Amino acid sequence: MTATRRTLTRADLTPLARATLGRTPTAVTRLRGGSKKGVYRLTFDDDSTAVAYVWSPDEDLWDAGPGDPRDPFSHASGLTLFTAAADRLAAAGVRAPRLLHADPTHTHLPADTAIVEDLPGGTLEDLLADDPAAAPEVLERMASLLDTLHACTGPRFGKVAVVDNGGSSYGGSCAEIVVERALSDLDELPARDPRAAAAHPQLVETIRTLAARVTPRTTPPALIHGELGGDHVRVTPDGELALIDIEGLMYFDLEWEHVFLRQRFGRHYVALSTEGLDEDRLRLYRLAMHLSLVAGPLRLLDVGDFHDPDFMRGIAEHSLERVLELAGE
Repeated sequence: MTATRRTLTRADLTPLARATLGRTPTAVTRLRGGSKKGVYRLTFDDDSTAVAYVWSPDEDLWDAGPGDPRDPFSHASGLTLFTAAADRLAAAGVRAPRLLHADPTHTHLPADTAIVEDLPGGTLEDLLADDPAAAPEVLERMASLLDTLHACTGPRFGKVAVVDNGGSSYGGSCAEIVVERALSDLDELPARDPRAAAAHPQLVETIRTLAARVTPRTTPPALIHGELGGDHVRVTPDGELALIDIEGLMYFDLEWEHVFLRQRFGRHYVALSTEGLDEDRLRLYRLAMHLSLVAGPLRLLDVGDFHDPDFMRGIAEHSLERVLELAGE
């Protein structure tokens, strides 16, 4: 397990703020989340703020090291992925924190860093929990954002940073990549839980059966966030919605986005659903997503310093129950 990560201080971040913004912060606060990068609010003497992103191994709770961007599901962390995603979202007309400065030089900190605008206000997840009366209107705006995002397509599937630079991803199709990942996640589980060990043969068969029902797709892949829960949408004071944690932005089957949306938005998903999705892909991707939500949290608990391990264990347990249910269908 990695050592407990050290929170950067005002002294640590002042050289970066002075060099990039010409200002000295009066306070620095680590923000919640950021399991793959450090996220810090910089407050200045006029009460204005900005946010610093720090992509350092010391800030990455997954302890995964650099990922191969040609794998669409590789570790989505890093300045290159962020800047490519920010540029693509801006071109698409989808709001994200505006990039104020990107620094790959490691001059002021031993890591890639960026300074972005601070978006005050809470997350969409918080709003739906705290202000149910506002839910219909804000969900309508979220559905409109999704329409704008998903109307953008790419020439090939894969991370935006790869495809928009003319590159190609591994694998022959989105479904093939999902199946490979699902089988890999599944193979981690028997050693962790006797229920998974007992169900392993049936789960392999289920994955293969579901995959065989998926027919080739001729339409181009859509632009998707990849992990789009309400915690990855900020609601500004003027009511605008902005996507955060955008490094995983990619061109992929729209069904992958929707199985995640359905899982994370629960009863609110009906307002975000869309017609024309492939039911066979949805079934396969739903099982694959739940497998990833078992293996991923357990992997994080093995190597990381997550602040709420019981929460992660709860995700893994709930997802394992869903996996076992889906295996029996």
